Amino acid sequence: MPRLAEARDAAEPNSAEQHARYGRILGAAAQLGAVKELERVRMQEVAELAGVAIGTLYRYFPSKTHLFVAVMVDRIDRMGIHLAGRSRVSGSPAQAVYDVLLQATRALVRRPLLANAMIQSAASSNAATVPDAAKIDRHFDGLLLAAAGVAEPTVRDATVVRLLVALWFGLVRSALNGRMSIPEVESDLRIACDLLLVDLSAGPR
Repeated sequence: MPRLAEARDAAEPNSAEQHARYGRILGAAAQLGAVKELERVRMQEVAELAGVAIGTLYRYFPSKTHLFVAVMVDRIDRMGIHLAGRSRVSGSPAQAVYDVLLQATRALVRRPLLANAMIQSAASSNAATVPDAAKIDRHFDGLLLAAAGVAEPTVRDATVVRLLVALWFGLVRSALNGRMSIPEVESDLRIACDLLLVDLSAGPR
């Protein structure tokens, strides 16, 4: 498990140059995380690949856990942008959410080392010391609710989506660890969506 640095606030990029630097760091981390186990990824390597000073890297990401949690947030946000640009298709909210989770599952299993790095980092994070950990839940839940067409979720909507995401993470980890096949994951995911999302506020489209 990666060691957390001393708790402190991470810097946020403000200027266009800082945002570009921040993006390069995330890209470098994802590139290295896709070919090395998390324990073997060194922050110095990330800094060198991103073309930034090691001090700059640590200013944005006080630990490797902070870094790979941020990579996961970035991946979720990219998926949200992609989905927002697609035209809506007919079908139930459960089907729409299933399609998104299926796409996310396949993207993760294509790069299992990176998937493990992100999920392991997220699972070991406390939102009090790694604020981006809370963004993972908030952004992913929001992405799924948007896919389902739920503009103003009720407490129950938010609860069932949260339960579904927790279940989905478990299924993905089982696939990554070789305990389930992808067809098994897809089958279980289909059943979970149909059962949990039957009464979403959006109703049938």
